[in-house]
Amino acid sequence: MNIFIMILVALFMAGYYMMDSPSQQVLDHDTEYAVTLSDLRTVAQCATALHNAQINGLEFTDTCVDTYGITSRFVCLDSRYKIMSCSAEGTKKPAFSYIVTVSAPLESDDHNDIMEILEKYYSESGTFGLFQDGKIMSGGTSNKRIVPAAIVQEMKMTDGQLVYFTQYEVPDMGTQIGGAATVADVVCPVGTAKTYRFGRWQCIPYNVKIDCGGDLIWDSDLYACVADETRRPLCAGIQTAVMVDDVWECVSPFPDRVCPAKMIARLNYNTMEWECVADPTIETTSKKCSNFIGNVVYGALGTTLRIQHTSCTDCERMITDPETCATTCVPDPTKVTDSRCYPGVVDECSGPSRAFYFGFPNRTYVSGVTDVSDIAVPLDASHSQNRKFNCLDCGAGEIDASRSRPPFVAVCK
Repeated sequence: MNIFIMILVALFMAGYYMMDSPSQQVLDHDTEYAVTLSDLRTVAQCATALHNAQINGLEFTDTCVDTYGITSRFVCLDSRYKIMSCSAEGTKKPAFSYIVTVSAPLESDDHNDIMEILEKYYSESGTFGLFQDGKIMSGGTSNKRIVPAAIVQEMKMTDGQLVYFTQYEVPDMGTQIGGAATVADVVCPVGTAKTYRFGRWQCIPYNVKIDCGGDLIWDSDLYACVADETRRPLCAGIQTAVMVDDVWECVSPFPDRVCPAKMIARLNYNTMEWECVADPTIETTSKKCSNFIGNVVYGALGTTLRIQHTSCTDCERMITDPETCATTCVPDPTKVTDSRCYPGVVDECSGPSRAFYFGFPNRTYVSGVTDVSDIAVPLDASHSQNRKFNCLDCGAGEIDASRSRPPFVAVCK
């Protein structure tokens, strides 16, 4: 009999230990903590959704609004911080106008957890936080924003509520009659909120960072980062400048793009496809001139020609006048990558402060180059006259795009 009783006691103790073991308690605690954070985050998300809907003039009817007791109202104060109507009739325009969203009070045991959620997910909201002792405590900051006593009484606010404040400007009657856009006339894209600023309704992005990486620049009209055309490099040969991982790179045509003779591949920036175009480096020789003048003519053609008994340099190409059959030397942009024309690294002469230019020797030489016929060519101490390609470095300044035409002309601002 005693042995039977001892076996029952042993089984009972083993079951008790298994059910109340430390590992089982830790598992239950972790699960309960995760469920609590999930519920509290849902409250915060529902409050922000209702608040943003109120800003945009939309209706948000999710079941979470009733579940967590969330309400949102327009509240206006006069200059003495007393509650008044939000209309702008006559001289009764409110001195202060707010959109206020509050939730039902949270349990005191959940206050630390909700502050953790506010710090992690809503650190930049500014006026979204836990109401305590007449102040809003936001996550991730030690600042506390005081709520006017009239609003506390009007909204019957109590400690432990989630509160979201947004101040806005009520347009007066004159502004509305003068042509200010109405709420219905402004349709904001996804990620932006409709806000009345500077006398009109505008679409303001939600916490959008305007610092663009790589070779991108912020477009305030599109609210997006776009390619910075001023940083597009000057590519040599058959290469074309293409954005690769937000950075300009000079790439060659795809191997499967085979072009016929006297044509080369170029990227169509509209369709982003490689196309075959006529090779601009190929000159069509006029059949009128069977014999070329061996010497090179410098200067305008006329009754008297000044003949130089020298040939074109490695950086130039020879062209022939079909009427007189005289030949002249002009810069050859395809020779930028030739080490005899530019001994440096071609890719380093790019960006907003560097650009290529040709060392024109004199004005008479310039007059025979049609590529620069509509632009002023500087012949000063800062520009070499070596009849080769050079890199102009503006240092801390920038290349003047309106007065430059790389690789022929480059001028600093």
